[in-house]
This record gives sequence, structure tokens and C-alpha cells, in this order.
Amino acid sequence: MSVDMSSQASDSNEEDFGDQTDYYEGVAGDVEQQSADSFDPEEYQFICLSYKDSQHVLTEEVNTVAAALKVSPSVAKLILVHFHWQVSQILDRYKSNSSLLLSEALVQLSSTCRSVTAPQALQCGVCLQVVWRDSLLALPCQHSFCKACWEQHCTVLVKDGVGVGISCMAQDCSLRMPEDFVLPLLPGEELKDKYRRYLFRDYVESHFQLQLCPGADCPMVIKVQEPRARRVQCSRCNEVFCFKCRQMYHAPTDCATIRKWLTKCADDSETANYISAHTKDCPKCNICIEKNGGCNHMQCSKCKHDFCWMCLGDWKTHGSEYYECSRYKENPDIVNQSQQAQAREALKKYLFYFERWENHNKSLQLEAQTYQRIQEKIQERVMNNLGTWIDWQYLHNAAKLLAKCRYTLQYTYPYAYYMESGPRKKLFEYQQAQLEAEIENLSWKVERADSYERGVVGGEGELSASDRGDLENQMHIAEQRRRTLLKDFHDT
Repeated sequence: MSVDMSSQASDSNEEDFGDQTDYYEGVAGDVEQQSADSFDPEEYQFICLSYKDSQHVLTEEVNTVAAALKVSPSVAKLILVHFHWQVSQILDRYKSNSSLLLSEALVQLSSTCRSVTAPQALQCGVCLQVVWRDSLLALPCQHSFCKACWEQHCTVLVKDGVGVGISCMAQDCSLRMPEDFVLPLLPGEELKDKYRRYLFRDYVESHFQLQLCPGADCPMVIKVQEPRARRVQCSRCNEVFCFKCRQMYHAPTDCATIRKWLTKCADDSETANYISAHTKDCPKCNICIEKNGGCNHMQCSKCKHDFCWMCLGDWKTHGSEYYECSRYKENPDIVNQSQQAQAREALKKYLFYFERWENHNKSLQLEAQTYQRIQEKIQERVMNNLGTWIDWQYLHNAAKLLAKCRYTLQYTYPYAYYMESGPRKKLFEYQQAQLEAEIENLSWKVERADSYERGVVGGEGELSASDRGDLENQMHIAEQRRRTLLKDFHDT
């Protein structure tokens, strides 16, 4: 849907989709197909742990390793951090070569290193002050320094945010300092508490099955059985993120690729601004059109011409040409042309993918307004005894599913941008185009249903049974397209 610029002002400061985090909830049952392909490839088992619960998990593993290796718990923690808390691997390696394991974890000197005894002159190796022998402290490496120098060393590093990374002061010695060596050297409880927090952070971040929730000031820890780039959601702050990289969930694009894409978008921000406007001209009457809904099926408010927002093609023939609209046509002869021509082609390709990436992001924001209107309308009808929440649930679920599918589709474009040309990319682009077509159909139907509920289109203010059935069928089709596209990504 669209309006001309004279009838509605543009708002370039749309808020992000506030309820992105919950559109995965409560929708699956309405679109589930009772067959083998009904499995959701995004299904992932995880649990949310409080600070106390995660401490308990860590302590159990520390005690296991400390008892088996006959070392103190603080040394066991350093070993676990080095080997990413893979307890079975640590125990197996300890049985085969205990000395090598301890030296690799930087808690014991390797057999090739020579221990150095405390200087006979009782002189600190840092401040060069002569002190009593019992005032010198040393790690197993026997590099001895006075207590004051150790205190200064530890204090400076902890204030800089260092946890398990504190090591011996001697040059070329990387032996790690266990926490029971560091804590007594830190002045004041405040600094000791900071050190404990940094240790906990390092313990969790090094654990192959744990991730700290990236939500602001959130203490929760996510635990999984098998670490993968999957969608997880914090039960406390509702933050949704990728377990592997702790960034915003990005399937089907992998972690490394989305980092490259976001960096490129930031570096080319001025170029991106060139195409970030909300307006285009109607291809038939040339009136300026503003996109005020998420759907790419546009209808000019003046001449009523139906066209595609992205390629400006006639919508009547667009159904059979959607593959061409979402696929970038590579120039096979570009490698034989000048560097300037290659640079222009590279920019053209980037703009093609960025415009579609950004368009779906804006559609999510615009459709959030539709979702909010639907929520308010349902609440109003229920309060006025015009049906129950269950009677209007289908509209709520349709809007949530639309956001869920569009969010996936948005992240297909960075993935396609970096894919090598070939059969695999052609298959992916075909699946991408299929999903895009079904999402636009669903978006059109949701906006139409919203208009009916608000009494804009006419009638009695509600969809007919056939229209409702058509909407629910479209929900099912769109979700199945989304799962088909993601299945290949998650299977690799």
C-alpha cells in the first residue's frame, strides 16, 4: 500500500520493531504441518541459568578436575579455561602426559625451562629494593619479587579489566597467576569484587557450552549441549541472539559473513544513505510515492497502478518474475574489463543487495505499527465483549509470523552477496525468491485484514470466513517456505 507525499509526511525516525523477540512464540501450532517436513530447523535446546546456577555448574567441573589432577581448585580453573572446560579431554590428556598438559595450560613450567631460585642478595627483581627473604613471593617458576610489586602489578591489571590473564612479572615468563595467589594481594573489597566478576566473565566466555547474555546489565547465562550458531533467548531480559557469536540472530547468514557485511555497511554508510530514502516515483504517472507499509506490493494512490517497490515492475506479471527481482545478474565478462568497470560493477552489486536488506529492515519497522494496531483492536473488541482473545488470535499470529519470516528473509541477502556463483547459489536464490513472494502475499493479506478490522475497506469491520481461511493458508505456506530455506543452512 502507498500514499502520495502530499497526503502524509514521512517519518524517518521509526522505532525498531519492539516485539521482535516474541514473534517466535505461540505461532508454530497455527502453521504446523502434520508430516515429516513439519520440523522447525531453528529448534534448539538451551537453558537459562542464574548467576548462582552457573556458578554451581562451574564449581562441579572444577572439583572434578582438581580431584583427578590433584591440584588446587584455583589451578584447576586455569587449566579448564585453557582447554575450554572440556573435562573429558583434559582427563584423557592428563593420563597420557600430565606434565605437558600443565605446561600448555601455563600453570607449570615445561621440562625445558630452568627454575630460578630467589636472589641470594634478597633483592626484588622489579624495584631492586633489598628486602627480607620471607617478603619475596614467587610462582612455581621461582621468579621472586617483593609483595609491594606484586600488589602493584595485580592492582593495575585488575583495574584494566583483566581476570585469568594475569601472569608472572618476569620477562618472557607467561606462567598464569591462580586466583588464590592474586586475591590476597588486592587492596580493598571493591577491587576484589571486580576481580571476581572478571574471573566469572572469563570462565563463562571460555566455556564451550556457556554464553553470557548480551542484554544490558543482565546476569543470565545460556547453557547448551552442543554449541552452534542458533537462536537463543534470555528468559530474564528477552534478549534474542546467536549463541555462537552473541550478536543479533542472523540465520541463514553465518557468523563470519554477517560480521563482514555489517562492517562493509558501516564503511559504506554514505553510499548506503544514497538509497535509504522512503520515496520513489510511480512508474506510470511519476507521482512521488512514500512506502508506509511493509508490503512491496504498491498501489499508486493517484492512478491505482500496481507495481513492485523494489524493481518497479508491473505487479500483474510480477508473480512469475519474482526470481529475477531478488537475484543479482552477474556480468560474466567483468574480469576482462578495466579496473574502473570492475569497481562500478562491485558497487552496483553491493547496492543491489543492500537496498533489499535495508528494505526488509524498514518493512519490519512499518509492519510493527500494523502489529500494534492489531493488538489494540483485539484488546478493544475483547473488552467490548465482541468475541474472546481466541476468536481474534489468528490476526495476532499472522502479524507475528510475518515479522518472523521477513526477519529471516532480510538476512538472506548478506548470505547471497558473499556466495560464490554456481548451482548452490542458484538453488538458494530460488528458495529466497519463493519465500519473498509468499511473504509479500502474506503482508498484503495482513494489511488488508488490518484495514478491514479498522473499517477502512468497507463491510462490517471483519473478514469473511473465506478471507480468514485464505490468510491462515498463506501463513502456512510462508512458514513452510521459511523452514525449507533454513533447513539447508542448519544442516551444514
